[in-house]
Amino acid sequence: MTAYFFGDTAVLTGRTLRHVTRSMDTIITTVITPVAMMLMFVYVFGGAIDTGSVSYVNYMLPGILLMTIASGISYTAYRLFTDVKSGIFERFQSMPIARSGVLWAHVFTSLVANL
Repeated sequence: MTAYFFGDTAVLTGRTLRHVTRSMDTIITTVITPVAMMLMFVYVFGGAIDTGSVSYVNYMLPGILLMTIASGISYTAYRLFTDVKSGIFERFQSMPIARSGVLWAHVFTSLVANL
């Protein structure tokens, strides 16, 4: 089964990407929200805090990146939970596919959605 790991993961990543593109709330929370937060904190609240000669973006960017990563992790966990509860994992276990392919597919989808 390990010989087909990459192929199985690619097919399952396509499945998960189709789920993401059909869900508008997922697109909003994983793509638009970090961009909107960055714009809001830099351009709306950016002048409220005096950072001296250093740009305010240098202070905000690490926080926004951490929130984006946390959002991606929580979304991945939620999608895995949904798959387990719907019974699709039992179907996958009855098929000759790599067991870790499902997890890696969700992880790759989360990375693609947050880039």
